[in-house]
Amino acid sequence: MKPRHVVSVSLPTSTFLSRASATMVTTYRRRSRIKPPTPPPASTPPPPPLPPSLHKQNPDSTTRRSLASSLHWELLPFPQSELSLPLTLPTGQSFRWRPTGPLQFTGVVGSHLISLAHVDTSPSRQVAFYLHNETSVSSAHAALSDYFNFGISLSDLWQEFSAVDLRFKELSERFGGGARVMRQDPVECVFQFLCSSNNNIKRIEKMVSVLESYGSHLGSAGGFEFYQFPSIQRLASITETELRQAGFGYRAKYVVGTAKALQGKPGGGEKWLSSLRQMELGAVIDALCTLPGVGPKVAACIALFSLDQHHAVPVDTHVWKIATRYLMPELAGMSLTPKLCNRVAEAFVAKYGKYAGWAQNVLFIGELSSQKVPSAVDGTAPHAGKAVKRKRVKKDLPISGGIEEK
Repeated sequence: MKPRHVVSVSLPTSTFLSRASATMVTTYRRRSRIKPPTPPPASTPPPPPLPPSLHKQNPDSTTRRSLASSLHWELLPFPQSELSLPLTLPTGQSFRWRPTGPLQFTGVVGSHLISLAHVDTSPSRQVAFYLHNETSVSSAHAALSDYFNFGISLSDLWQEFSAVDLRFKELSERFGGGARVMRQDPVECVFQFLCSSNNNIKRIEKMVSVLESYGSHLGSAGGFEFYQFPSIQRLASITETELRQAGFGYRAKYVVGTAKALQGKPGGGEKWLSSLRQMELGAVIDALCTLPGVGPKVAACIALFSLDQHHAVPVDTHVWKIATRYLMPELAGMSLTPKLCNRVAEAFVAKYGKYAGWAQNVLFIGELSSQKVPSAVDGTAPHAGKAVKRKRVKKDLPISGGIEEK
């Protein structure tokens, strides 16, 4: 975001600004006022290490599955070229996954507390998952397949994108595949991105942890506590004062206001949000913008990462830089305006088609400097770092419709 490398890239979770934020956020010099929830007593044992035989020379698939199952690790039938954890989980799509080991992440999908790790069984480096809580393995497998959009062939998409764009081809050879767009629960996605405005990933994660703590505790792993995301009804019971005391600042009124607004939607908020998956992108953006604190750019993030709007293109300063450098060089040196923002989104769709958002995701990762995207072939885990600076943009520019962020 040469000779072909199949490379897993470790992205530091605290290094990048949210892709939904269009303003530069300077590094905080004072201690954050966000207070993480008081964790309940630890009740979940850590996952066992991956079976040693899974790390050795190419055991056959039957043996690998048997070894993994014996220790409750289950293999997903997808190579790293279809799912790279470091290129997918810590890149600003979701803020609920935590690094809990070398090339290992732990998070919650629905009611499942799951650890994911790459397995060095072969050059394909499949992903294995460990189920921490007492839920069905088959149900967890189905939930992961939905969550990671496994019905979409990433290899096919990358071949199509590489055929029409030399820059994408260069990144494809550099990364080796695996940067997927996730299909998150829409409620989770909405409230995560309400926390993302003018923010960095480390601080967003702290805010999301506060919201999560209002849900059911599922367990702990790697020093982190994990919760099922609370219902809209539970979120609507939180007061603005509580969130301001937790360090949410002006975002507190948006979280509270959106929870109450969703309660009043036809059929309830969950049903209303899910219904947006059947609508055209423009209508989806307009509908989401009826929620307090949601403008077109945040709406585009929600649409792309949870509502099946695969051609949604959230435009921030990184995407503007990509557009003027590779797609629309005639616009270089111009200031980004709402009208130009619309042209950028249209240019991505014209170039990459109905999965333009997936292409933009890879190009976004490619904009990160090599220092921020270290190789993870040796199993290097994500590490803390300073926030990446972005050029200041005075307004949250819209994707469509000419509406500014509220």
